[in-house]
Amino acid sequence: MQQGTLMRKVKSKSWKKQRYFKLQDDCMTIWYQSKRTGKIESAFSISDVETVREGHQSEVLQSLAEEFPPERCFTIVFYGRRGNLDLIAGSAEEAQCWVQGLRQLIEPRSFPLTSALVPGTWIRDWFQKADKNKDGRMNFKEVQRLLKMMNVDMNEDHALRLFQAADKSESGTLEGEEFVLFYKALTQREEVQSLFQDFSEDGKKLTLLELVDFLRQEQLEQEGTEELAMELIDKYEPSETARARHVLSADGFLMYLCSPEGSIFNPHHRVLWQDMSQPLCHYFISSSHNTYLIEDQIRGQSSIEGYIRALKRGCRCLEVDCWDGPNGEPMVYHGHTFTSKIPFREVVSTLGKTSWGSSFSPPPLTGASPPSSHPQRTEPSYPSPSWVLKGVCGADPSSAGSWGAASPKSPSPTLQELKHKILLKGKKIGRLEDTLDGPGDEAPDASDDDNGAEAEEERRRAKVGGTQHSPALQKDKESLAQALSDCVVYCKSVSFRGFQEARSHSRPSEISSLAEAKARKLIRDAGNEFVRHNAWQLTRIYPSGMRTDSSNYSPQEMWNVGCQIVALNFQTAGTEMDLCDGLFSQNGRCGYVLKPPFMRDEETAFNPSDPGSREGPGPTTLTIQVISGQQLPKVANSKDGAIIDPLVRVEIHGVPADQAHQETKYIENNGFNPRWDETLQFQLHVPELALVRFVVEDYDKTSRNDFVGQFTLAFANIKPGYRHIHLLSKDGTSIPPSSLFVHIRITE
Repeated sequence: MQQGTLMRKVKSKSWKKQRYFKLQDDCMTIWYQSKRTGKIESAFSISDVETVREGHQSEVLQSLAEEFPPERCFTIVFYGRRGNLDLIAGSAEEAQCWVQGLRQLIEPRSFPLTSALVPGTWIRDWFQKADKNKDGRMNFKEVQRLLKMMNVDMNEDHALRLFQAADKSESGTLEGEEFVLFYKALTQREEVQSLFQDFSEDGKKLTLLELVDFLRQEQLEQEGTEELAMELIDKYEPSETARARHVLSADGFLMYLCSPEGSIFNPHHRVLWQDMSQPLCHYFISSSHNTYLIEDQIRGQSSIEGYIRALKRGCRCLEVDCWDGPNGEPMVYHGHTFTSKIPFREVVSTLGKTSWGSSFSPPPLTGASPPSSHPQRTEPSYPSPSWVLKGVCGADPSSAGSWGAASPKSPSPTLQELKHKILLKGKKIGRLEDTLDGPGDEAPDASDDDNGAEAEEERRRAKVGGTQHSPALQKDKESLAQALSDCVVYCKSVSFRGFQEARSHSRPSEISSLAEAKARKLIRDAGNEFVRHNAWQLTRIYPSGMRTDSSNYSPQEMWNVGCQIVALNFQTAGTEMDLCDGLFSQNGRCGYVLKPPFMRDEETAFNPSDPGSREGPGPTTLTIQVISGQQLPKVANSKDGAIIDPLVRVEIHGVPADQAHQETKYIENNGFNPRWDETLQFQLHVPELALVRFVVEDYDKTSRNDFVGQFTLAFANIKPGYRHIHLLSKDGTSIPPSSLFVHIRITE
């Protein structure tokens, strides 16, 4: 990699340009230049790279699958909304060299430390940014520029004292270890040092017993505390001598607090920790709306990238709107709009190749609309969606043997029973029983929602087709529809005609879809009945058709009544997607979260508008002391030299009685190490449904505050004690090493 590698940079099937790519000596920057002109076209930092995908895992590379083997192809995915970089290496060996090398470089940033012992890559990164003349040294003027870049408005005399203390050679510049000393002095954490000394008798180290006292008294660790203390020393103490003596230094203590074990998110809940043997309807399911769209709903781009991003984000309910395309090939796009189109085969192929990202790998639920018609087959002919599913997924959806079909009269299958299978949600010709016994003669359902919107959509589709077919052709159309219908086993779409009607005539294997407005009305008028309904049958909620900009509604009010499939526009960042990511970041990110016991009981008395209807203990008090922040990022598109005035807002999202927010004062001109030391307190009546969102904003007295960072998690996943909160960007991506330091107390 150090000598530069000639690879093809690809933007489309016809745009393939050869470029030299090289990793610079700082191991932090990659540039590429034109083979023809030698001009450097662009460069990017390793810190901008989120992940590297191997093979044909992009729309462009899939279109070149016949020309270039997957072993030579890879995609560099950047944080935020920057476009991906698709590359084709000269050989499989060169591709592997880059893929593995990039992964090793970005791996250490998983849990960066905002401490005196920050990883060397971060120190080098800051040095490169500040070393304006690139002479490998930093003078005081460059140090002042560095402080501005790091969001620090420091007194010039104090900055000069830090500079001179680190300049051991008295050369008037900093290099190598001198810069490390300067950085350590700059990142000194007084609040952590004070906490360390509260438990250290000599102020220099924590003995094993002193560390045990801290873990029990402050971190509320109850079981196996001595074993945990030994593990933390072995894992985070940088001094080999201290490890041998079973003591923890101040540096080791800070490393522990900044680690996953010191995070506000309970590390035991990061992995698969919930009961996965419950019926499907007993889980909240991470769900997307019009997954293929990566922009707006009217003119936006349809792309398999939408599916890849959603799956990588833990989504388990994907939407596939399938329509007739040229020569009858099934195409995926938003019908009756100007969105672009992608072949159905490419979508299914992507689903088959993309990792589900979960060790449990439960079934994604794929909603699909069958094509409105199938013209008589002429060469080239295209298979129906059902044949594509069978061919690409390697199984026949209608087969009980391959898809584990059970009697629709039986209770909803469990996640364990559905492991490694795909469920298809859609309309069905005839009864579900006929899937196993033979074709039925009942007509398909009129609609998939309460107001017949999808029935009207079907009529519009028929008008668009506008072609009179011969009886033979109509028979071919019906057989194809039957084949796709047979793929629907557990998730037959049915109209919703009221809770009483559903209880009397519906089955657990059926599902109803409701627009957000209809769902809100049901929540207001019959909250308890809605909760009971969702204890035995699936409900899908989708955004209003007025949300043409791909905005989102609040998923929390839908989860409050137990709706399992709350479909959101994953391409649109904001509070709504923060809540979605926050809920599903637990349980191994498998995309399934078990509902509380009182929401799985078909006779429950719970109503979210009446917190007293929940059986169990009284309100829970959540007390949060917001202590400090570390290396908060600058506001996007801010002026050079601008320093943020940060404040922290804590939001509670849950049942109406629990909805609340409080915020700290703002700190002027300090985004590097602001101190708040403020205490916020909340009463939670239904903590099982509560999500807690921490938001950092840049205060502005003349206009709306600017977003800086956020972190959202379910209340059930909060770990009490002194904890760090590692902030995320508006797009939900990590922005290391930015964090908050808080103290959490939970009492009943």
